[in-house]
Amino acid sequence: MDSRLSLIDLFAGAGGMTQGFMSTGRFRPVAAVEQDKAAAATYALNHGQDHVFAGGIEDWLARGSVPAADVIIGGPPCQGFSALGKQDVQDARNFLWRQYAETIIRAKPKFFVLENVAQFRKSPQFGEFRQWTQPGGKLANYELQDYLLNAADFGSFQNRKRTVVIGRRRDLPPVPDPEPTHVGTQIKTVKSAFVQVSSQVTKVDLPAGSYTAFGQRFPGPYTSAQLHVTRSYREISLKRFRDIPEGGNRFDIRTELLADCWKKHKSGSGDVMGRLRWDKPSVTVRTEFFKPEKGRYLHPIEDRAITHFEAARLQGFPDDYKWVGSKTAIARQIGNAVPIELARYLGNLVAEQISALAVAQPGSQSDRHLNLLNVESLT
Repeated sequence: MDSRLSLIDLFAGAGGMTQGFMSTGRFRPVAAVEQDKAAAATYALNHGQDHVFAGGIEDWLARGSVPAADVIIGGPPCQGFSALGKQDVQDARNFLWRQYAETIIRAKPKFFVLENVAQFRKSPQFGEFRQWTQPGGKLANYELQDYLLNAADFGSFQNRKRTVVIGRRRDLPPVPDPEPTHVGTQIKTVKSAFVQVSSQVTKVDLPAGSYTAFGQRFPGPYTSAQLHVTRSYREISLKRFRDIPEGGNRFDIRTELLADCWKKHKSGSGDVMGRLRWDKPSVTVRTEFFKPEKGRYLHPIEDRAITHFEAARLQGFPDDYKWVGSKTAIARQIGNAVPIELARYLGNLVAEQISALAVAQPGSQSDRHLNLLNVESLT
């Protein structure tokens, strides 16, 4: 009998959250749902294809094949909440948490973990989600614990603040509040993420390759290490990069090299055309990290943006993780992922609680197999 906890991953993307949970050795995936077929193919290459549904969650639910599971994880799309977007509270993507909730109703997990941008915690949608857990609501059998967590506090190489909601059945005690495992000198840095990664990059294109999955053909597959490719920059861009010191930004660029729009705007974000610092965690890795004009994504010492390989390292993906898709598609998969270290911490947190319950209630028929789980350190 497999003693591992059964796991469903919704809006699974490339499988970052599953990777973190699976790395604890305590979980086995029984279902994963992802609409982006390239991302679904990446997930399948790393975690198996037999349990993957490459399509919309609405279609998956309509098929009526939701399995029972011990734990559900996932992060509904966040573009409508993101501080970088239009913050349209009526964006249709803001309401996909309802399909997440419908899966909870059908799968009846002991716990679920929902991850989203920081703004989600204060959104009307989260308020409605909480109302569903009140007496008479659709999720009345569950209680919520919500937190604002920074991935860097839990061993990630980047500062990434996210809302994390842990739901539990009402007959189960609360999980302990997450406690940072990496503070002060324990904080992981960009330099530690890039260890043994060559700063010199000359290749622009990914290796040739073709992979078919879910009825479509994609470039790939590639390992993370094969994603160490750069872009072709214009000379004016290279001159601007050379003006920017470690930790600097567009305000360090000489006036004669500035675009007209920058000459007129002396204020605004200090991250635009910013360089990362060796001795600090990176900023949040987003989907367009390969564009210096989109944020603080310049390499600490090289005159280029970070590569896809370096971004995957900052997200905590192992070097042998496999990827499918174009450079843009893979960048989107990397940027949308949950940092592996944070996911691992949350996986251990939930597994520890379920394991403790099984020990405290050895006579429970449904939880008897949980006594076989190894008790591991959260760190």
